[in-house]
Amino acid sequence: MTNDQYQTASVEIHQQGDGMGCNLLTGKLVRLTAFNPETDAAIVARWSRDTEYHRLGDNDPAYPRSTKMAREWLERDNDHVFGFAVRTLGDDRLIGDIGLWIENWAQAEGWVGIGLGERDYWGNGYGTDAMRLMLHFAFDELNLWRVTLGVYAYNPRAIRSYEKAGFRCEGLVRSDCRRDGQRWDSVFMGILREEWLGREP
Repeated sequence: MTNDQYQTASVEIHQQGDGMGCNLLTGKLVRLTAFNPETDAAIVARWSRDTEYHRLGDNDPAYPRSTKMAREWLERDNDHVFGFAVRTLGDDRLIGDIGLWIENWAQAEGWVGIGLGERDYWGNGYGTDAMRLMLHFAFDELNLWRVTLGVYAYNPRAIRSYEKAGFRCEGLVRSDCRRDGQRWDSVFMGILREEWLGREP
């Protein structure tokens, strides 16, 4: 390959968004960043007072956090978790969080969880965009083989979003969660590296 051919190929790769030229933490609607505990703790604490938000992502009792508690949570160190703030591209607004837990590097598997605390951004593609970024990070940066998540059957909007990102339903635990006197299934979904690489652009 001549030098001119090499330069032309490099430009084409960069324009396609592949290789080292792309920002793997920036999507079409959001970007993934570190949290700033000083400015973000009050926002995270406010989210915890929204019991519907809590119940969509957790089966623990809904319990509000103080700003101090939220800041301590944001400042904690965990070698097994890659945690990110989800911020809008337009105005850099903090709208949620997403995390990837690696329990066993030898198995190359991660568990992902996401929550959008700002209701104005529910159902508008922001969560799907953030999840796609996390999968890009998981498979292309961390070289994982599979990513798994759990979701409650009473959250069909989240299930649709995960399917758009490439996840497939793999099984469920029946009547695993109780909300307001009703039992709900826990649904488990997963995506393999080969499925991520074979996705349509």
